Amino acid sequence: MLEIVSLLAASVVAVLLFSRLGLGSVLGYLFAGAVIGPAGLALVNDANYMRHIGEFGVIFLLFLIGIEIKPQRLWVMRKLVLGLGGLQVAISGLVIAALAYFAFGLAKETALVIGFGLALSSTAFGVQILADKQQTTSHWGRISFSILLFQDLAVVPLLILLPLLALGEMRFSVSMGFALIQSIGIFISVLVVGRFAINPLLHTIAHSKNSDVFVAMALLLVLGFAWIMELVGLSMAMGAFIAGVLLSESEYKQQIEADIMPFRGLLLGLFFMSVGMSFVPASLVANLDQVVLGAIVLIGVKALVIIALAKFWKTPLSIAVRCGFLLSQAGEFGFVLFTLGDSLGLLPEGMMETLIAVIVLSMALTPFMVKASEIIAHKLKSAASYAMETSEPVPERPVIIAGFGRVGEVVAGMLRNVDVSCIAVDMDAKKVAEGRRHGYNVLFGDASRPEILRAVGAVRARLMVITLDDYKAAESVVRTMKRLYPDVPLHVRVRDWEDADHFTRLGVSHAIPETVEASLRLGASTLEAAGVGEDERRDLFEFLREGDYEKLRDYHKL
Repeated sequence: MLEIVSLLAASVVAVLLFSRLGLGSVLGYLFAGAVIGPAGLALVNDANYMRHIGEFGVIFLLFLIGIEIKPQRLWVMRKLVLGLGGLQVAISGLVIAALAYFAFGLAKETALVIGFGLALSSTAFGVQILADKQQTTSHWGRISFSILLFQDLAVVPLLILLPLLALGEMRFSVSMGFALIQSIGIFISVLVVGRFAINPLLHTIAHSKNSDVFVAMALLLVLGFAWIMELVGLSMAMGAFIAGVLLSESEYKQQIEADIMPFRGLLLGLFFMSVGMSFVPASLVANLDQVVLGAIVLIGVKALVIIALAKFWKTPLSIAVRCGFLLSQAGEFGFVLFTLGDSLGLLPEGMMETLIAVIVLSMALTPFMVKASEIIAHKLKSAASYAMETSEPVPERPVIIAGFGRVGEVVAGMLRNVDVSCIAVDMDAKKVAEGRRHGYNVLFGDASRPEILRAVGAVRARLMVITLDDYKAAESVVRTMKRLYPDVPLHVRVRDWEDADHFTRLGVSHAIPETVEASLRLGASTLEAAGVGEDERRDLFEFLREGDYEKLRDYHKL
């Protein structure tokens, strides 16, 4: 219990403090881990155990990144992933290996382990910083993520390479060839089955209207794919990313995102804290010159290689600098490769501790490198060009409809007829499926949850129309919207005038009792049958509709 309370308290205090100072949450987690870890107050002593648990945060992070990338977009990125990412790993690894071989006189096998172990950047650090800055889909965000994606793919061949280096020979046996073919076959099978099986399964569970089961299913999808890909030989993070891509076009993706987000935040924070706990001052002091020199050389080599390659890909220099500085650190897979290399006898005694200190120091310097890259990028480009290069095009402003019953569908149909973009959200899987069959953009989710509102773009909405039958649920949506997005106008369907007054006090723009227009239509047919002329009827209805149907209240009181 003391460890749990210590972790939560340290993370809250440190992240608030560092965010207030403008240094970001990642550095706050690192500092918190160092304070409560074995080298600090020793409130938590098993940093490796915490890191293994925290790695689930990286898995959830990659899943959420994947769910935002459609397969078509991933195919478009293939040249960046395979070309730029592949060259970065190869060149960075060989350059660092050459420096280790010639400068320190290490064996070739040891130099290669060090070179490629340090060539991989930290997916957790890179993607989290991009997410904090809301730059995941920007130009430099896409380039950075493409490199990180290939690095995750490169882990598998590197893990195969280490035992071969330990044997002192590079032979590709027939059994290895069959194992590779088998892995590829399983990988393709998982993709095909996942493509056609996931959505019907989610649809069945959503029909049960049990939110706890839906959360369990979301977790099962992420961890199940991660586990299967690990069995094939890929990293668990890569499996989670693939699961996200397969769900990127599903109507359930927003609700799944909302359910996964809390797990990602807590576990990823734990991962960063575990890295901070791994920072042992004794190792740093004992090998201070090697650790500091190693971190500086590592950051310099990787930054220069990435900047040069990005420029070769005809990327503006300001963007190339931001990518190079963001990915200049070593990554979490370095821990895995160096641990394996040490167990195989590829690293001299005591070197692994020094290499881990280099990795941790390079990670700790990443937020400062990102700050420096922003300053350099601003000097390289004018403010206008810089904003244009780092931001997405301004998206359209949709109308959001909470509830896709009969009223919601009519509103959506009217908006479609006049070419106004709209997004509907409903918790009834049957209504969602039916709406999507008719060509409407309907998503499964609880519109009262902030994560769902954020996912559907409520921050840029023209207005929100709330047509829910459950008036408690409608009130919850209104309160959430007024708290998070107070400037978005709200139009609400209500039961009667009493409910209309209640919602008006909550701050909605229009609260329309559901009987109003039905009464007017019936009154219109009655007046027409009674012989009242069209002009007289039109004048009467315009009079009654004035002031948000205020005149109809007089009839209601009578």
